[in-house]
Amino acid sequence: MNPGDDFVLETYDWTGGYIKNNDSADDVRDIDLSTVHFLSGPVGVKGAQPGDLLVVELLDIGAKQDSLWGFNGFFSKKNGGGFLTEHFPFAQKSIWDISGMFTHSRHVPGVKFAGLIHPGLIGCLPDPKLLETWNTREVDFIATQPDRVPPLANAPFASTAHAGKAKGDLKTKIQSEGARTVPPREHGGNCDIKDLSRGSKIFFPVYVDGGGLSVGDLHFSQGDGEITFCGAIEMAGWVHMKVTLIKGGVAKYGIRNPIFKPSPITPSYNDYLIFEGISVDEYGKQHYLDVHVAYRQACLNAIEYLTKFGYTKAQAYSILGTAPVQGHISGVVDIPNACATLWLPTQIFDFDINPSDAGPVKHMKPGVDLPLSPDK
Repeated sequence: MNPGDDFVLETYDWTGGYIKNNDSADDVRDIDLSTVHFLSGPVGVKGAQPGDLLVVELLDIGAKQDSLWGFNGFFSKKNGGGFLTEHFPFAQKSIWDISGMFTHSRHVPGVKFAGLIHPGLIGCLPDPKLLETWNTREVDFIATQPDRVPPLANAPFASTAHAGKAKGDLKTKIQSEGARTVPPREHGGNCDIKDLSRGSKIFFPVYVDGGGLSVGDLHFSQGDGEITFCGAIEMAGWVHMKVTLIKGGVAKYGIRNPIFKPSPITPSYNDYLIFEGISVDEYGKQHYLDVHVAYRQACLNAIEYLTKFGYTKAQAYSILGTAPVQGHISGVVDIPNACATLWLPTQIFDFDINPSDAGPVKHMKPGVDLPLSPDK
């Protein structure tokens, strides 16, 4: 591509179509996580050189017309785990139908919301030095708790690494050194930022000639944090992008990680119920200014609250992972407790969830829940 060009890339969902539109979570339980993510690219941009900024404008994003649905789920603790894996240790799944700009689920009734479609994963290729940095620090980190389930990180895995058209020694080298696409890193990657939607502009550091832009892991909608881990509302689709360059932009602006302008298009929810969490975990243990623990508590508080209206805990968890929920770091200086908040939009529900003297009313019919597949 030349600077100034715009183009469309089609993408698989991040599992390459492995997760199906059905009422079983066996596929979520059994998926080989060493094969993901499925990405489109890399795209080279003429004139892009290390030290430049590759400017990517997301002009439009959509679902494929023959695949107007998405999935959300929780991995088994033995295969991936997740943010609340101690509370949801088995594989579960919900299917979400896409109707224009809205979505709803047969597994999570009583809720409907507008989507904010975005790529969960987008970024440029690393150079050999940066790739070595990633692999060294993550392999060293794994070695501190080598038997942890789920693991602390994911090292290169040769047997399922994608080496493109490479053969022989080059293919072997790629397979042994290729970084897994699970986490976000300095180049961008799997950041799962819901506000990178239509109209966003992203400024990526360039590490290799051409930049090597890749994109995938499209989400129809996601709550901040993507706390369910087996996705937001994961979907196949397409991304219309435009690319330009800022020569020498990394040094000019002191860039270490990508920066972006958010989408001007956001769902117009303006009434929230806000749940607070502090860095004291659910077992009563004190943690020092730990925002991860604090946000977990905010999420658990919201899940417990939604059960009072008849939702199962799994349904409530799925709502927090898929709906346009906001997560905020509210305080990180008042020792010993950090404070985090979860903002739940009340207008997505078919009924009033605000507290009142009358107390909560259970609106959900018994027997409807997310499919669950026990470990084999």
